[in-house]
Amino acid sequence: MGRWLALLCLLAFPLRGSGEVVLRVLLVEGDRAVELDGKTLRPGPGGLYAGERALGAAWRVSGPGPHRVDALRVLGGVHVERTGSGLRVVNRVPLEDYVAGTLGREIYPSWRDETLKAQAVVIRTFALYRRARSGDQAFDVGSGTSDQVYGGVGAETPRVRQAALATRGELLTYRGAPVLAAFHSASGGQTASAEEVWGEPLPYLVAHPVPHEEDSPDTYWRARVTRTTLSRALAPLGLRLGAIRQVNVVARSPSGRARQIRLSGSEGSGTLSGRALRTALGEGVLRSTLFEIRSGEDDFTFVGSGHGHGVGMSQWGAEAMARRGASYREILETFYPGTTLQREDAL
Repeated sequence: MGRWLALLCLLAFPLRGSGEVVLRVLLVEGDRAVELDGKTLRPGPGGLYAGERALGAAWRVSGPGPHRVDALRVLGGVHVERTGSGLRVVNRVPLEDYVAGTLGREIYPSWRDETLKAQAVVIRTFALYRRARSGDQAFDVGSGTSDQVYGGVGAETPRVRQAALATRGELLTYRGAPVLAAFHSASGGQTASAEEVWGEPLPYLVAHPVPHEEDSPDTYWRARVTRTTLSRALAPLGLRLGAIRQVNVVARSPSGRARQIRLSGSEGSGTLSGRALRTALGEGVLRSTLFEIRSGEDDFTFVGSGHGHGVGMSQWGAEAMARRGASYREILETFYPGTTLQREDAL
């Protein structure tokens, strides 16, 4: 049923057009086998193999699709090539199909139309920003959380497809180029600037208040971490401090996020950034770096707000604006001040 619904969406809301930008999306890279349209492709001596049959250094299937890569169904063409680490699978997908296939994975499809349209513009902008910087890489964007989560045909719904269609070709630019359209789930009431998080000042990614995020499940959160767990998480970073005794935030960024953490243990002390601590413990444990730390007898409790790095558009903030009548253009103007909304074919 899901497959037929997706195909009906394609017929109802066609997005492809002549001369459209094609995006190269990395789906798989590693030494494992991959299922492509029912054929099992694996890396082997000198190239790719399907069973015992040698396929050469590369294998391609052309568009328009859909094609199945493992459990993922994608439009466009698929290119599999032998690499030093195994194999690489890249989906060459029309930009607007990529937007629709990503929108349904990056935001709640049941949210307001204006929120969906704002996110569609952000996804398109981010993809073109990455594409402009891909250089000699074999792909433009990844398909996971390091870039944007790409779900292909299976991620689409009629409303998602319509949001992509309604904003077709639109992107945010600054001085004529696509911007780094960062976004996150919830800001905790205040976005962060690109400078405080990544050390790069960008005039359109600045800190500002975000009201009305109370509906977010991450408005307030707690994470209990035992002293033993914390000690083990720090070891790969070279901080072998023994039994952890104290953990304190000693510096905060302008938006209130934990910039520097100091730790004391039975075998020494050390410091690391709030971002590094979040990565070490897991981003599902520390949902953001907007937290305080409370010490217990056997553990530490992190009491925080928000989810994600905090830069750019807060999705829950955008939805709150849409519920109060804001258009997608107003949402984008709020979270990316100084940018221009224009069409991709006008660049």
